[in-house]
Amino acid sequence: MKAIIKTGDGGPEVLELGEVETPEPKPTQLLINIKATALNRADTLQRKGLYPPPAGESEILGLELAGIVEDRGSAVTGFERGDRIFGLVGGGGYAEYAIIDYQMAMQIPEGWSFEKAAAVPEVFFTANETLFKLGCLSAGESVLIHAGGSGVGTAGIQMANQAGAQVFITAGSDEKIEKAKVLGCTEGINYKTHDFAETIRDLTEGKGVDVVQDFIGQPYFERNCSLLKPGGRLVVVGLMGGSKTEIDLGIVLRKRLRILGSIMRPLALEEKIDITRRFVDRWLPLLLTGVINPVIDTVMSLEQAHEAHRYMEANRNFGKIILKV
Repeated sequence: MKAIIKTGDGGPEVLELGEVETPEPKPTQLLINIKATALNRADTLQRKGLYPPPAGESEILGLELAGIVEDRGSAVTGFERGDRIFGLVGGGGYAEYAIIDYQMAMQIPEGWSFEKAAAVPEVFFTANETLFKLGCLSAGESVLIHAGGSGVGTAGIQMANQAGAQVFITAGSDEKIEKAKVLGCTEGINYKTHDFAETIRDLTEGKGVDVVQDFIGQPYFERNCSLLKPGGRLVVVGLMGGSKTEIDLGIVLRKRLRILGSIMRPLALEEKIDITRRFVDRWLPLLLTGVINPVIDTVMSLEQAHEAHRYMEANRNFGKIILKV
C-alpha cells in the first residue's frame, strides 16, 4: 500500500510517499481503507523524532482516520465490511490502509463526508478530556483557551460555549480572533500585540478565569497561574514553548490551584475506549444536529503531507488540516 514514510528525523522534507506492507487486523481490529486523515501537532513532533509511537503502534504518522471497513477480525462485533467509520488511532493514518480496534471505531453519520469525519476525533476527544473531565468546566464558569485557532481550540470554543461557560482565547492574528467569535468566543487576545494575563484581568475586572487550557508550557506557566481564580484549574496539553519552568508555589497554595496534565497517545486501550464513549455520549449528538461542527481550514492530498506540515508549522491554519487519501 502507499503511505507517507519518514526518510529520517527532521523537517517536512523528510516525508515522502512510499510503499509499505498492508497491515493485517488482529481478532478485535478492523482494517480500514482510509479516505481521509488529519494533521495534529503530535505528527510534527514525531516527524522530528521527538514523539515516537507507543510500543506496538504503527510507525506511520497519523492519529485519526475516516474510511471504509475492508476486513475485520474474528472477535469484532457491530461492524461489517463496507461500513463507513471514523476514529482515533495510535498511528498509521497517513496511508491507504490502517487498523483500529473496533471499540474505538464510530459509524460515520449519514451525510458526512470522509473529510468532515476525519476532522473530529483527536480535537473533540482532547477538548472534552481537558476542559470537562480534568478541568471540570461547568455552566457559569469562565475559561481561557490558548491556541484558539487550532483544531482543539476551535472544538473547545464551541463545546465550552454550549456548556454555558464564558470563553476567552488567545490567537496570533486579529483575523483568527474574529473567526473564533463566530464560534462562540466572548473575546480574543492577540498574543503578538497584547499581554494575555493583563488583558484577562481587565476583561474580568480582576477576577480571572476558572480554567486555563494551555498548549505552550514554560513561557505561559506563571501568567496562567496568576490569572486563575481561587480553586482554578490549569490543564497543560502541550509544551510548544518548553517544558522547564520555575514558580513561586505560594500562589498555588493561596489560591488552592489544581495543575493537571493530559496526553492521550500513550494511554492504555481501555482508557482510550472510555474516552471515545464519553465523546459519543455527550458530544456526538450535538455534532449530528449541527449545533457544533469541526472546523476545516484546508484539504490537501496525501502526497502533499510535507506541504501540509509546513502550513501547520507556519501557524497559518484556523481549524483542521485534512489529508485526502
